Amino acid sequence: MFDTMTMTKAVGALCAALLIYLLGGWAAKGLFNVDNNGEDHVSGYRVEVPDGDMAEVEAEPEIPFEEIYASADAGSGERLWRQCSACHSLNAGQNGLGPSLAGVVGADVGAIDGFGYSDALAGLGGVWEPERLSGFLENPRGFARGTAMSFGGINDVEDRANLIAYLASQ
Repeated sequence: MFDTMTMTKAVGALCAALLIYLLGGWAAKGLFNVDNNGEDHVSGYRVEVPDGDMAEVEAEPEIPFEEIYASADAGSGERLWRQCSACHSLNAGQNGLGPSLAGVVGADVGAIDGFGYSDALAGLGGVWEPERLSGFLENPRGFARGTAMSFGGINDVEDRANLIAYLASQ
């Protein structure tokens, strides 16, 4: 059953499969290779931007936070509060993983009794005005480098304004 001719065909088929595999890999590298400037790994795509005057591109005018906050909806902020309630409470004196946020709008930074603030927040000083809270909620670690708050932040300025309006209403 396993004569010389059968063994030759089997070895030939194996060699042909390996050759197809190697040639396929070589062809795929040629088709899908991204110029990576000599680096071994590329984590994105290069987008060519034409040289030119960037002044031609008109930037969208930035609306001041005070205007956005003036039209904020505390009801929408209550929905956003659910994210915060995992670590914070709205009951005065009831600290959780984070401090109680009862009356936080207009309160001194790091002034909640019975909570051990990180050095980053304890050293900030000042008052939690709505604009300042917005900056903190946008990027807590960027606002107070070294803060223990692990929340990633809220990018949308209207969501931040709604949440701050909800906190102010409590």
